[in-house]
Amino acid sequence: MTTGIVYHDQYLLHEQSPTHPERRERLSYTRDQFLEEGICDRKEYVRITPCPAPLPAVLAVHDLQYISFLEQSSEKGGYIDADTSIPKGLFNSARLAAGGAIAAADAVLDNQVKNAFALCRPPGHHAGKGHGAGFCYLNNIAIMVRHLQARGMKRIVILDWDAHHGNGTQEIFYDDPSVLFISIHQYPFYPGTGSIYETGSGTGIGFTINMPIPAGTSNESYYYFFDEIIHPIVCEFSPDCIAISAGQDTHFTDPLTSLAVTATGYANLMQKTCELSERLCDGRLVAVLEGGYSVEGGLPYTNLAILAAMAGLDTSHMKEPSIFHTAFERRYDPHSFENVVSMARTLKGILCTFWQSIPFT
Repeated sequence: MTTGIVYHDQYLLHEQSPTHPERRERLSYTRDQFLEEGICDRKEYVRITPCPAPLPAVLAVHDLQYISFLEQSSEKGGYIDADTSIPKGLFNSARLAAGGAIAAADAVLDNQVKNAFALCRPPGHHAGKGHGAGFCYLNNIAIMVRHLQARGMKRIVILDWDAHHGNGTQEIFYDDPSVLFISIHQYPFYPGTGSIYETGSGTGIGFTINMPIPAGTSNESYYYFFDEIIHPIVCEFSPDCIAISAGQDTHFTDPLTSLAVTATGYANLMQKTCELSERLCDGRLVAVLEGGYSVEGGLPYTNLAILAAMAGLDTSHMKEPSIFHTAFERRYDPHSFENVVSMARTLKGILCTFWQSIPFT
């Protein structure tokens, strides 16, 4: 299995400030980890260099007025909100990030690689049709999904496992039955959306699935959701491609969140998703980096675990250095799983209305 790695050194140029959580070290430390492990020299991986997303692809998702605002603000600098400033040159950086997602999709569709991981920034899943927020400007994965559909992929699954709900992505596809949006996220938490009762609207009702989880949740809850809900519904939906909003801020070392997923958890979750893509859509799977702010802790190891799983490598020994073990013990809540199972029972009662694969409870 050959996996594409989309990366550009210009992804290190975007920076709101040297101390901002979404800073260049998010990728530079990951890049250094890959070099140390010799990832780029292995036959299982292919390096892909992206180009900026074409404006028509961007405008297939975002309003012209908003894009004009970003473009003009990028000339002198500006602000969207307290956490999301617009540094000079931002629009070019955002287009290159979206272009990275498109390049990953094209490499998969053109059979250059089996699957691909776009290691791009700035992230995108909080950006809606006419607004940015939460460190996000252009919705990279939404732009990629519309590009996939323009190339003939009719039904796309988006699995968003970022700790923060992908409210922008949900808004963009909320009334669209051709895109199944599934989000597992900490709740209540920023941005405050993503309850189990948000299921879509119009012809898209039932095609938005939210799985809010409490602080302290770890691997077993993600596996439970995948086996009990995600797997059967995705099989019923029968997608042409699976897209992943890969936010690694669910890791137990992340400074902005309160979840407790491990590198092993990420590897196993990606392995499950790859197996599902092999079964349903000839292995077509594209991951796009979202959050993850433990730049020297979890992020390099989780990105490495994800790439190893995507390439079909042995991940049984994938783990963080032992110095992080006490951090896991402080973060993990042993009661979180029973709370998740209880919530999932209610969620199944909602989803059985829309999906035959979810039995009435």
